[in-house]
Amino acid sequence: MSRWQKTFESNERLFWAFHTMGWAGFALIYYIGSFLHDVRPIWVFIILLNAYAGWLVTIPLRYIFRRARKLAPLKMLGVVLLACYVTALLWAVVKNINYWEIYKHGYRPEEWYMYFTNTINSMIMIVCWSGLYFGIKNFQMLQKEKQNALKASTMAHQAHIKMLRYQLNPHFLFNTLNAISTLILLKENKTAEAMVSRLSNFLRYSLDNDPIKRVPLSQEIKALRLYLEIEKVRFDDRLEVEWDIEPACENALVPSMILQPLIENAIKHAISKMEKGGKIAISAKNFGNDLLLDVADNGPGADIKDGQLSREKGVGLVNIRERLQSLYHRNFAFSVEHNQPTGVRVRLRIPSEVKECKL
Repeated sequence: MSRWQKTFESNERLFWAFHTMGWAGFALIYYIGSFLHDVRPIWVFIILLNAYAGWLVTIPLRYIFRRARKLAPLKMLGVVLLACYVTALLWAVVKNINYWEIYKHGYRPEEWYMYFTNTINSMIMIVCWSGLYFGIKNFQMLQKEKQNALKASTMAHQAHIKMLRYQLNPHFLFNTLNAISTLILLKENKTAEAMVSRLSNFLRYSLDNDPIKRVPLSQEIKALRLYLEIEKVRFDDRLEVEWDIEPACENALVPSMILQPLIENAIKHAISKMEKGGKIAISAKNFGNDLLLDVADNGPGADIKDGQLSREKGVGLVNIRERLQSLYHRNFAFSVEHNQPTGVRVRLRIPSEVKECKL
């Protein structure tokens, strides 16, 4: 069943439910009001007949109003008032017939226009019904507009996150391809083949994962190991990696590829400038309800002010901050500081969320 059909059926059920409940409420109020007067028991039957007549004569108004809504405001008002008056007139005639023919045992008024008495009272009731109809319709339209606006905002938000997620630095790909090319020229085919395989697996991971969803930290670490193994081919002994991942953090959910730009920055600004002894330390720890992620290097350092790189011109750190802002709003922390004794340390704090296991 299509969405349009479901919406149509839902609106149909809603109309008939409100329509029936409204006239049932009218009959109940009319019955309670009859306690103020000395009426015979048959008056209850008259009330039910009048409510049923009102239920019937107002049904066409729904289809008239549906068409009238497409007209200009003044024309719509004219059509609505005319339809209400004609309906009220018809309902008044039916009520008078019920009163005189049934309650008064066949009484006939002296003049024919007496059948149209109490039309104003009927008109008030019909206008109330019409007001409720338009009120509910306008409420539904406002809700639909809100849902459409929310859907558009969500789609724009997701598109923004995807854009940030796919802003990978092309230098890594170019450098890796150059390294593979060099290995092939040096006829180190096995090393080149292993590097191509790692690059393929890494790119597949980076492209296959939905940027909107978060992944377990263990999965992220696996991708980072592939990335670092590729970089180790380029830097050989100049790159050392130290891992400090608490086992309890492995199932924590993190934005996919959130740490890769940090490691890439460390390699670009620290490891590549060192002749030997380059080191990157990656850690993950739980602290209360938060997950603390840490990437540090022992490079020459950088100019840092107020927890940010003052010389930062790339998109890496800005990208990370915007992604965290989009995903966690204000419930995160992201800072850059000096590492001891040398280098740069980047710290992230995000809510610790664990993927639930399905039994």
